[in-house]
Amino acid sequence: MPRAPQIAGRHWIMVTLLGMIWGGSFLFTEIALRGVSPYWLVAYRMGIAAGLSLIIWGRSGWTLFTTQERSYLPLLMITLLNAAIPFTLISWGQQHVSSGFAGVSMAAVGLFVLPLAHVLVPGEKINAKTLCGFLIGFGGVLLLIGGRAFQSSGSELEWYGRLACLSAAACYAVNSIFTRKLAPINSLGLVAVPLIGGALFTSSFALIYSGPPTALDKPTLWALILLAIFPTTFAAYLRDGLIRSAGPVFMSLSNYMVPVWSVIFGIILLNESLSLPLILALLLILFGTLLSQIDALKSLFSNITGRNRKIT
Repeated sequence: MPRAPQIAGRHWIMVTLLGMIWGGSFLFTEIALRGVSPYWLVAYRMGIAAGLSLIIWGRSGWTLFTTQERSYLPLLMITLLNAAIPFTLISWGQQHVSSGFAGVSMAAVGLFVLPLAHVLVPGEKINAKTLCGFLIGFGGVLLLIGGRAFQSSGSELEWYGRLACLSAAACYAVNSIFTRKLAPINSLGLVAVPLIGGALFTSSFALIYSGPPTALDKPTLWALILLAIFPTTFAAYLRDGLIRSAGPVFMSLSNYMVPVWSVIFGIILLNESLSLPLILALLLILFGTLLSQIDALKSLFSNITGRNRKIT
């Protein structure tokens, strides 16, 4: 019977860092949107990230699959589902829904991943603790976002916008399953190929729906560069590495950490207040995350104490 992935200390560091990077991206997105349309924001972000990843991949020799086994169809699906389709869906959907609903949609990625991994990924079976942990964490996200979670935007296309945001979350969930089931592949190529495909897709979409790009001012350009480097390129290496080594269910915990870090950055950088509901929400998310991985934490703690005994 296939064993569940072994969760090590480095995986906890990676998933926390991933949530931190994505949580901080909202600040740069807000700056970039002052000087560029939503569609061109995504296109620039993907284009710069694709160029950067292409340079890094090229320096490694353009290796893609590392064995005779090839997984071209899953790689094609990852190219579409990794960024091209969900980025476009989110960019369109966020024009018609509240920011709170968009945040809830991204937190729902973990709830989409659970049943998919249970059926399609060996060793990733749902148990009561995992399910309860994810539901508690999701409840914490709802409390964190508060009344904005399902507040109406007033748009005539609001329900279509909500469907677009939820479809983007489903894309991310399915993408994580395909990434896990890929044949052995060079991690640099695994990041570069989807970003290149996503850049071509999103730039075409932006050209059709927003017209030719306009000149960028310096704050917008720097915001786009930072978005391309950290929450796009670097986060892609972290995400794919986590999925391949720790599994899609564990990686999806980062979606609960994103709103947490977004709130933390808001308190630190924007002097936003920390209220009792926010504290309770953060505790619920933390408790749900730990509960969902209680067995992995026990194993990790046992390994650490075992090594310490050997040293002493």
